[in-house]
Amino acid sequence: MPRPTAVDRSLNRRRPLRRTLRAAALAVLVASQALVLPAAQAQLLPGLGDGGEMTAAAERRLGDQIARELYRDPDYIDDPVLVDYVQAIWQPLLAAARVRGELTPELDERFAWAVLLGRDRSINAFALPGGYLGVHLGLIAVTDSRDELATVLGHELSHVTQRHIARIMAKQSRDMPLMLAALVLGMIAATKSGSGDAGQAVIMGSQAMAMQNQLNFSRDMEREADRVGFGVMTQAGFAPQGAASMFEKLQYASRLNDNGSYPYLRSHPLNSERISDMQARFQFRGDGAAPEDASAGLGLAGAVRPAGPRSAAAPALRMDHAIVAARARVLSRPGVDVLRLWIDAASGTEFARRSPAQQAGMLAAAALAANELRDQRAARALSDRLTPLAAADPASARLARLLSAELYLAAGAAPQAAALLDVRAKTRAEMLLAAQAAVATRQPEPAVAPLRDWVATHPRDAGAWQMLASVYSAQNDGLRAVRAAAEANVAVLDYAAARDRFKAAQDMAARGSGGTVDHYEASIIDTRARAVEALLREQQAEPPLR
Repeated sequence: MPRPTAVDRSLNRRRPLRRTLRAAALAVLVASQALVLPAAQAQLLPGLGDGGEMTAAAERRLGDQIARELYRDPDYIDDPVLVDYVQAIWQPLLAAARVRGELTPELDERFAWAVLLGRDRSINAFALPGGYLGVHLGLIAVTDSRDELATVLGHELSHVTQRHIARIMAKQSRDMPLMLAALVLGMIAATKSGSGDAGQAVIMGSQAMAMQNQLNFSRDMEREADRVGFGVMTQAGFAPQGAASMFEKLQYASRLNDNGSYPYLRSHPLNSERISDMQARFQFRGDGAAPEDASAGLGLAGAVRPAGPRSAAAPALRMDHAIVAARARVLSRPGVDVLRLWIDAASGTEFARRSPAQQAGMLAAAALAANELRDQRAARALSDRLTPLAAADPASARLARLLSAELYLAAGAAPQAAALLDVRAKTRAEMLLAAQAAVATRQPEPAVAPLRDWVATHPRDAGAWQMLASVYSAQNDGLRAVRAAAEANVAVLDYAAARDRFKAAQDMAARGSGGTVDHYEASIIDTRARAVEALLREQQAEPPLR
């Protein structure tokens, strides 16, 4: 057997090193695949003409995939009162973003611009691709004014209008060649030095640099969203003081979970920095208090005009906001013990010391808590105390009336609820409650036209479609009821269930069941069935989110 030469011995010494480098190379490649995997799964890699950015259409498809999962989440909630209140803030922000040029016509047309509420008690909101926003009830619960809530919604809106998600993915794709180049340099360094440690040091250093660059990029995005969002919310007529007070709340809420990391190791700027920035922006504006109602910032035809004089004081707690915040606290499911504490607080000695707005919030929370505990008598008594307290403020009086009607419905007293409601009301919450009362009293006919008109202009309102299905069912109009239920599935992006319901409606029309067949309605069902089938094929072709 021949003896190994010096060259053989050298090669044998280098084989472990090469195996180490191959393992390092494989690790980097796996990491690179994990970095771009969400984009690859959704088939959203930029094309040659995209300038390296995800297209608006691709971002919307990704957003639809995520939103579909959120709609299925048990914590997703479509509470009409909370949705109405959030929309009254959200729509002026969208109008202001259009006037300022932040929201381009392309994004305005392509994106969903939908706000999804979740029962989570944490103080959080988040932007998703394609114009979807998520808001936790815990965030609404801690706010003292609509100005504070507008600060958060304007910030998240700006993340979407500034295409931050697309920019993040574009930056990740640009960083990938740098990481691969660092891998090659590490292999060369190890080969020349004969030490694997040198190569690994180069590779690890380059990875750390790439991670730091990504953190810097995220901090810049947060600052941009703060700046643009502040401009949008003040343009829409909300008080700028709300921005500073909201960030103070966020700073207080984060103390228990804050590990004290240095600012440059964070993806978000420190709240103290953001508070100072918002205060500085307010001081440089040199104007004073916002209008009492944020909608006052909207003129005719949705034109946005500048807000009036402002004072440096933080926005005062308004009674209607206190009632809404109390509702968010209860619906976030805090637990039986907390619900009982709220009921006790509404009759304790501390209650008399509170301001009328605070008392209204406490009574609303206690009435809802009693209703959650199935104590209908206590809920009724607390609601009756809230009604005269809120009578002087029209917005609060309406919320108290809706709460009273809701409690009557929960107690099975539909006629009393119907007497408090108008199905032709312009607000979604009252319309849906009135339709529920109409079904319960077996008088569904007046609810048909308002609901039908509403879904014609709000085709993605699943709750309204579902209520329309209930109204049609109460009229024994099975064909239209099944079609409305199918449209409710379409609204939450559940195309498989929608297809099945449309097929059922087609079978009903063919058999002539479900009452006298309206051939015009049958034609609509056939058209919608084909459209949903096409949407389902596209949905099934998308790789699932992981």
